[in-house]
Amino acid sequence: MSAEAIIIEVIGWSAAVLILTAYILLSLGKLEARGYIYQWMNVVGAAGFVINSGYNGAIPSAVLNIVWAGIGLFTISIVWRARRAPLAH
Repeated sequence: MSAEAIIIEVIGWSAAVLILTAYILLSLGKLEARGYIYQWMNVVGAAGFVINSGYNGAIPSAVLNIVWAGIGLFTISIVWRARRAPLAH
């Protein structure tokens, strides 16, 4: 296995651990679904899966994770705007 392939595998496994950890923490009530930490964990994890899936030719998985990351970024933007709105008045 080449160094490149090992790095891609580490990225994929790290992404899996990150997303699973986010879900466990959410399920235990340690994170909020609309919180920055949970959403960023999902965005970064999804990006890792995009890299791993794309490298391995798993295009459906790569596309799913692009959408997953997009949902996370969209949610982050909504939360950010909602939290800034009271400051504008």
